[in-house]
Amino acid sequence: MKRKGKRIMLIVVIVPVILVVAGLGGAFLFTAGERSEAKNLPIKSVNFKQLHDGTYVGEYEGGKYKWRANKVQVTVSSRKVTDIKLLEHAKNQSSASTDELFGRVIQKQSLQVDTISGATLTSKAYLKAIEDALDEAQE
Repeated sequence: MKRKGKRIMLIVVIVPVILVVAGLGGAFLFTAGERSEAKNLPIKSVNFKQLHDGTYVGEYEGGKYKWRANKVQVTVSSRKVTDIKLLEHAKNQSSASTDELFGRVIQKQSLQVDTISGATLTSKAYLKAIEDALDEAQE
């Protein structure tokens, strides 16, 4: 009888662990394409010296599942990016990290900036939307 009780207890403990591991593995595989797409998202080099003054809106569709969709407003004055505002976003990123990323772009006058640690894929999505706005600012 003792042996049967140990076996039941073992099953009660092991089965939920197996289900959790299987669920996490499935989720990881399900999102692999989205993460890979965002990781390999190319950010073009934009010539900031060719920007025309004005306010421009740029968007990024957000990838396969639209998790990182966003819209930004970029202000150009005297051929320099002077302000970037996040208008819409699908992923709730802290405003501190978003402000830090946008500050890096403004300070460096380049899209070739370090992304925010812990938010690399979302940072790249925001940079892609800024790129879209700056493409319009060059026309």
